[in-house]
Parts: sequence; structure tokens; C-alpha cells
Amino acid sequence: MHTAKKTLVAIFVFVGIVLLPVDSFAQAKKGKAVKPPKSYVIDPNYLPGPLFNTDSIIEIKLTGNLKAIYNDRDAKEVGEHPMLLEFKPTETSKVTALPIMVRARGHFRRMKSNCDMPPLWLDFTKEAKLKGTLFEKQNKLKLVTPCQGDNYVVREFLIYKIYNLISPQCMRARLVKVSFEDSMGKVKPQTQYSILIEDDTKAAKRNYTFLKDVMMIRMENVNSAEFTKLAVFQYLIGNTDWSVPYLHNIKLAYKDSTATPIAIPYDFDHSGMVDAPYAMPPEQLELSSVRQRRYRGYCQPMDTFKPTFDLFNKIKDDIYKIYTDCPYIDDKYRKSAIKYLDDFYKVINTPKTAGREFGYPCVNRERINIGGYENQN
Repeated sequence: MHTAKKTLVAIFVFVGIVLLPVDSFAQAKKGKAVKPPKSYVIDPNYLPGPLFNTDSIIEIKLTGNLKAIYNDRDAKEVGEHPMLLEFKPTETSKVTALPIMVRARGHFRRMKSNCDMPPLWLDFTKEAKLKGTLFEKQNKLKLVTPCQGDNYVVREFLIYKIYNLISPQCMRARLVKVSFEDSMGKVKPQTQYSILIEDDTKAAKRNYTFLKDVMMIRMENVNSAEFTKLAVFQYLIGNTDWSVPYLHNIKLAYKDSTATPIAIPYDFDHSGMVDAPYAMPPEQLELSSVRQRRYRGYCQPMDTFKPTFDLFNKIKDDIYKIYTDCPYIDDKYRKSAIKYLDDFYKVINTPKTAGREFGYPCVNRERINIGGYENQN
């Protein structure tokens, strides 16, 4: 039964050859100006607030009708539910209570058949007095909740920390310990690790950019330096669960209305570095598991990778420290993660192996389109 269930999940998420509209690609190639939102104004003095300034763990309590939230997540349109977010700024201070609206979000992780708990949107209401609190300048946040165990949440959090070292064009994250309490008394209280993710519009604003959902832009038509860092990073963590043309786990940020977009990644639970029990690669890639790496970028001369490989070598010690210094992972996983990093660094520092791994799209010119995943392989 377990094998059958995993097969069904794989079919639902990955399978299905999708033909890309030629006209959409043609329009993307023309480089038409992308208009910024009417409300967008570049603020050189913008300060994003204190929430993501440090890495210390936050303990919060969420109280509300949990059963109602969990029960409506398979619907096409999920409802919003009032909850109370409580936390103590310090151990000696009084509890701060903030009214919020909560709704289930996501796709794969939202479905009951896949995950025990849906990821959530936390929307702060107008009544919430945020000034002077940890959540000042926040209006909505993603909360990544455990799907099948909160140890995988911690692993995903560490991947966000890796990309924070690679590029400022990123989503920031903070690990939280959340106590969920059902106000109706129908769901048992539970405390689990989760991740607060920086709102993508605020991440863009922090980098003096704006976001625009422009579909069917080819990988070759986004900022090449940032894309190469992103694609090598995805190879490092063993992630094939992303697509630029389909904006699958990718956001596009623009410096101005005519600038080349910058691709920003998020959601890494299907990566080999997380190694979640439900994660598996698409059949078309012919990989044995998500732990097996595959470069999903486009064909480039190998010398174009040198600046990116140099960057990864420069921050190598800092990447390893993310795992050696983390108190929230066990020693078995720590050793496994470090071995996985060792294998990556062996590849990028061995020219022949690097040429084989990152030259794969140049060898196999067949275009692979897998339920929203597209590149020239």
C-alpha cells in the first residue's frame, strides 16, 4: 500500500508531458517591458522590520478553530479563519497577543492525502498592534508546517539559510516552535517546529525590485549570473522541483520595467538534502531517488560556471557551519548532510566530473516537459 500511495503521489505531482506554447515563448523572447504594479514605489530608506534579523528560535502559540482549517484545505477556495497569535518577546515580559486571519495554502502539502497539516497563511488584521513588536512591518507571512514530521521542516529551514549566503535575492526564513491549540477542544494540542517565510513582495522591496508573474519566460532570458547561482544551488541540494517558465517554486523580480528578471527560489521539501519520505523525482528524469543530483539549468560553456563555483568554494565553511552548528538536527542526519555536501564539492572541484554533470543539457538536447518542469535536457 505504501508503494502504491507513493506512486499515486508521483503521478499527481510530476507526470504529464506538457507542450509549451510557442507563441508565449516568442513573446518572452521579444523582451517586452514589464509594467510594475501601480502601487510600487522604490524606497531607498526601506527597512524590513526585525523579524528576520536574527536566527534565534521563536516560540509562538496559535489558538483557533483548527478543525475548520484542516477540513477545508481540499476545497478549490479555502476560507479564512480568525486565530490569536501569542508570544513573549522575552522570558520576563508579558504575553503579546495579536489577532490574525489564517487560511490553508500551497498545493501538494495542502492536500490531506499528502500531509498531516497544511501550510498556512498568517494575515495580521488591522486591529493587530504591531508597532514595537517582533512582527512590526509584517502584514502577511507564510508558515511552513510539518507535513510528515517536523524534523523535515528543520532540514528545509537550513536550506533557506544556505541560499541566504549565496544571494541577497532570496526569501529569508526563521525557525519557530509553534503550539497549536484548538479553541473548540476538538483537536489535541500539539507543539511542532515550523518556518516563517518572508513575504515575497517584502523580499523584493528589500532588494529594490518588484515581482511580476510573467509566465513562459525561458531560463536563458533571466539574469544569467543570478540564474547560474540558483541552478548550481538546486543541484547542490538535489532539487528538480522547480521551473522558471511555469513559475513553479520560482518568483521573478524586476529592477525596473525593462530589466532582465531575476529568478528567486523557494520551497525545497522535495530536495535530496531534505529527503522527505514523500519526495521522489519525476520518472522522465530517470533518477533513482531525490538524493541523486541532476543539473536542471540550460546548456552553458563550462567556463561560465567558474565565478559561481568560486563563490561556492568561498562560502564553503559557512555552508558547513549551518549543519555543524545546528542544535535542532540529530547526529545521523548531520553526518548524512555533510557527506552530501562533500559529494557536491568533489564534483565542482573536479573539472572532468563537473563537465559531465553540468554539461548534461548540452549532451542530451531533448526538451523535457514534466507537469510544469521544463528545460533543455
